[in-house]
Amino acid sequence: MIGPAARARLTGLALYVLMAFILLFLRLLPVSPGAISWPGPNLLLALTLAWVLRRPDQVPALAIALVTLVEDLVLLRPPGLWAAVMLLGSEAARNREARWRELGFVVEWLRVSMLMGAMMLANRTITIMVLLPVPPLGMVLLQLIVTIAAYPAVVLFGRLCLGLRRMSMAEADRLGYR
Repeated sequence: MIGPAARARLTGLALYVLMAFILLFLRLLPVSPGAISWPGPNLLLALTLAWVLRRPDQVPALAIALVTLVEDLVLLRPPGLWAAVMLLGSEAARNREARWRELGFVVEWLRVSMLMGAMMLANRTITIMVLLPVPPLGMVLLQLIVTIAAYPAVVLFGRLCLGLRRMSMAEADRLGYR
């Protein structure tokens, strides 16, 4: 038999992986072929950070790395680069989750915004250092701004549709978190 805590953890992991693949599928849909417009938000980044800051027990590092690696391969990005950056960024957020748990949403949004900016800067810097072609800086900055603006909507979606809520102090103690 599987216990309720393990069942909740596995259900959360399965839901995260399902949502990641749904987002990947939606990115691949030809909404307006041939038209170059504003870049869309990186919803997988926002979803991952929101999930790690709310339920760090449900999203292990290996799942984040594998989902992002699949996204790298499907979207024809340098394999593993964004996966490594995403893994480092999400683990940095996971390590700070206990300190951010009791803070308000605006502070969380500001800190997540800075983390997203650092992650995109690291990705761009490494891409330039290994002499790979990089997208225009303006498009990257627009995507960062749109992703930051979409973060509250992703958190609201997670709360209302997925039941993703912050871990209480008692729950964190019971699960062995700080």
